[in-house]
Amino acid sequence: MTTSVLSSTALLGNRPVHRIGFGAMQLAGPHVFGPPSDPEAAAAVLRRAVERGVDHIDTAQFYGPDVVNELIRSALHPYPEGLRLVTKVGAARDADGAWLPSGDPADLKRQVEQNLRTLDVERMDLVNLRRFDRDKPDLVQPPLADQLGALAELRDEGKLDLIGVSSVDEQSVRFGIEQGVACVQNAYSVVDRTDDGIVELCREHGVAFVPYFPLGSAWGGKEKLAEHADVAEVAAKHGVTIAQVALAWLLARYERILLIPGTASLEHLEENLAVEGITLDADDLALLG
Repeated sequence: MTTSVLSSTALLGNRPVHRIGFGAMQLAGPHVFGPPSDPEAAAAVLRRAVERGVDHIDTAQFYGPDVVNELIRSALHPYPEGLRLVTKVGAARDADGAWLPSGDPADLKRQVEQNLRTLDVERMDLVNLRRFDRDKPDLVQPPLADQLGALAELRDEGKLDLIGVSSVDEQSVRFGIEQGVACVQNAYSVVDRTDDGIVELCREHGVAFVPYFPLGSAWGGKEKLAEHADVAEVAAKHGVTIAQVALAWLLARYERILLIPGTASLEHLEENLAVEGITLDADDLALLG
């Protein structure tokens, strides 16, 4: 098995990280609820990712809940130097696994403390504020200024380093940029370009953009991609998978897009990491649009 490591980097805030990271959400059980069926296999994926050079792992206390953070700690602690652990706050799960808003400033502080405890770290490298601007636009949420202010207080206390925003609309992105956020984490892919304007806004201000659902969906993304003949054509030309084309398109879209594809499979992990070696030419990008 190859031991080559990733080489391409970009800035997350002022911290260089490899452009292909790892999203840990899929390490939990079905629907991101409960433990995985094979915890040791999930741990093996985490260890292999780090061995291959991944230095940006995205997690959240509400993945499981609790399960994924505890898995990361048991598999990787003590953490290798330079590994950036990124989490999200602002949501919770009920007993049936439903996703609930939990964005009051006091709740955000409590959630950061939970992440510190379960990951066994003194400081988070980055905390993303998970909003509901997109999935529940009519929801009355705490003022963004108050939420970011609570996280800034924890930053001043040394409990986190960088702050980002997730699942946000353009108005929230603009305000977040004014407040110095390090990244925006929104859904974005070759088949879902709703956030084209936000990506350009991030480019204009030199802010990292971290797309979730990079294949178009958390589950069934490859099926969505397969409906697009242009993606299949580019994949056939390069002798790669349609998923790899989708990830390579994102890397080509903006030099500070950072990928966090998730998987519980070693095979798929290697496939994702191999995207660094795929270069889409001008004809490919014109075809994909």
